[in-house]
Amino acid sequence: MKHNTLILLLAMVSVLFALPARAELRLDITRGVVEPMPIALPEFSGLSTNGQDYAREIPALVQQDLEGSGLFRAINPQAFVQTATSVQKDGIRFAEWRATGTQAMVTGTISQTPDGKTRVEFRLWDVLSEKQLIGMAYTTTPGNWRRIAHIIADEIYKRLTGEQGYFDTRIVYISESGPPQRRVKRLAIMDQDGANHRYLTDGYNLVLTPRFSPNRQMITYMSYEGRGPRVYLYDLSTGRHSSLGDFPGMTFAPRFSPDGRKVIMSLASNGNSEIYEMDLASREKRRLTNNPAIDTAPSFAPDGRQVVFESDRGGTQQLYVMDASGGEPKRITFGQGRYGNPVWSPRGDLIAFTRIYQGKFYIGVIRPDGTGERLITNAYHVEGPSWSPNGRVLLYFKEKPVGPGGQMRQARLYSIDITGYNERALPTPQDGSDPAWSPLNE
Repeated sequence: MKHNTLILLLAMVSVLFALPARAELRLDITRGVVEPMPIALPEFSGLSTNGQDYAREIPALVQQDLEGSGLFRAINPQAFVQTATSVQKDGIRFAEWRATGTQAMVTGTISQTPDGKTRVEFRLWDVLSEKQLIGMAYTTTPGNWRRIAHIIADEIYKRLTGEQGYFDTRIVYISESGPPQRRVKRLAIMDQDGANHRYLTDGYNLVLTPRFSPNRQMITYMSYEGRGPRVYLYDLSTGRHSSLGDFPGMTFAPRFSPDGRKVIMSLASNGNSEIYEMDLASREKRRLTNNPAIDTAPSFAPDGRQVVFESDRGGTQQLYVMDASGGEPKRITFGQGRYGNPVWSPRGDLIAFTRIYQGKFYIGVIRPDGTGERLITNAYHVEGPSWSPNGRVLLYFKEKPVGPGGQMRQARLYSIDITGYNERALPTPQDGSDPAWSPLNE
């Protein structure tokens, strides 16, 4: 079953606003560090189906998503004052829940429709004002219960933070194994929480820098197949991959344009690397930079009007911004050390980058006009920043020496809030690098 195919995931979506939502329970996350909101997620009411205890598993996964964001703190079930049956029968006893410190509460029911599908209903409550904030119901095939849980978490996150959620998304990355001299690298994909992991390539050819298209069904990446590195497209709906074409020299660092109609990349020939874009329909390419320096790692602004890239045209590796049509670039970084791997936030307000200074690696962010540079995390080797689709969280990989004498290396994927808090390791079966976050699923 393809992840993008909902199999009537939202065959029926009902909005359950029994009461007008006048309450304004909201997390203020504009001030940086916040105290996580206490939220209760008791088991839903309903029976097990096909061996799956959805009434327990769905709220547990919603809780995992919300707590993983660092913005919510789940109330200990030992402090619960009601069971799912009690809530269903008697309603919510708000005063007793307030005494546990609960501010928000989620209730839900699981049922089976006559045609064998699963109906999941949930409601989000403001415990302080005793008002319903949102309520929705989804009807789907039983196997899609994880997506339903992620969608519910997204709805709760959106209502309580005012920002779009990012839980119903996927991550593509490079899975790594083997010794440094014979490193096997495979293209892999998984849900943002590590579930539904699968490999897309067999590891026979080296692959690097995978990136999602805006429609979530196409991946562009670089692969050393045949005579040298080329840019490829991988269609997730068919499992087919194809080369963008044969170019003189090497092609690398590909990314899609915001509308998905073009790929921007670096093309190196005769020792010179320039930025090119290619129209995917016509396969015609257009040169955007013209300089004897190394220009590479381009990334579009979310409106498609500008491009950020790295270049050593000023003597050191720095970041530059130019119009998407080309023209004279503007340098935006002036700090000591080297800057690279720039990627524009989906919000358009920040550009993430890697900085190398005095032997240390940093992940940082800067405004497109070059102001407000801020370093978020550092490590022995940290690289490859990628944004969550709501522009709130950064994904990247860390690498460190391991084994006798540090001769081996270990690479792991991590995420962190743009405030620099809540760094979390992502579960992968093997080492991982070059991660990229998908847009939101629809």
